[in-house]
This record gives sequence, structure tokens and C-alpha cells, in this order.
Amino acid sequence: MAITQISVFVESRPGHLVRTLSVFSEAGINVRGFSAGDTGEYGIVRFIVDKPDQALALLAERGAAARASEVLCVRLADEPGALRHVMEACSEAGINIVYCYSLASTFIALSVKDIASAERALAGADIELVDQAELARSLAGVAL
Repeated sequence: MAITQISVFVESRPGHLVRTLSVFSEAGINVRGFSAGDTGEYGIVRFIVDKPDQALALLAERGAAARASEVLCVRLADEPGALRHVMEACSEAGINIVYCYSLASTFIALSVKDIASAERALAGADIELVDQAELARSLAGVAL
């Protein structure tokens, strides 16, 4: 039950991220979550959008260095210890979280090497996994 994430390699300079976001907004693509990290002169921006296939195609048309990958999306309980519970379930199953970031509200995207194993571990720990359609339904009308 993975969702699609788009990673874009961008230069760390004013306006580069705006160009990517303009591609999305001009096509009516909604950004549901993102993470931006830099490595000096360049960075990787990861996006969760409502139309990942269209977004990736548009970026490719414009020559952007972008790729799609699968990540898990987990709904956290809105209570103390919820994030720890997710991390503990993965740790106990020997699953390393490569990176993670927060989406809207209490949704988080997790990048792991073995999605199927992580899905089983999280489901076994009574952690709700969210697919693309459920994420869209849950966020309908929510201001980010």
C-alpha cells in the first residue's frame, strides 16, 4: 500500500524550486507534502502530489532531473508516543528508515528498502497504512 513520491534534483539557488512548483500549479497538480534537503550547491526535493504520473511526465518534458519511487504513508494517532511507536515497530523488525518527513496533519511518508516487509511490520503493530486514494480523501478540503 505504497504511495508515489517524486524526487527532483535542484540547484540550491533562488527560483529553482519555484520553477518546479510552477510546473505543478500550472497543471493543477496539488502538492500534499514535501521535503527539501541540500547537499551544498544542489539538493533533493521530494514531493507527494495528487497526480504523480502527470507531474513526473511534465517534469521530464522540461528536462528536470526527477524520478518516482514508492514510500509508505502512515497515519499517526494524535497522541504522545505515536511517532515513537512507528519507529519502534520498524526497529524491532530490523527495518531501517532511510528518511522520513511529515505530510499534512498526522501523515508521514517513510522511505525503506523493502516496502513489503515494512508494510507487514507496521500492520502487525496496529499502524494504519494509507494509499493514494485514502490520502486524497483524508486531505480533501484540508488547508496545508
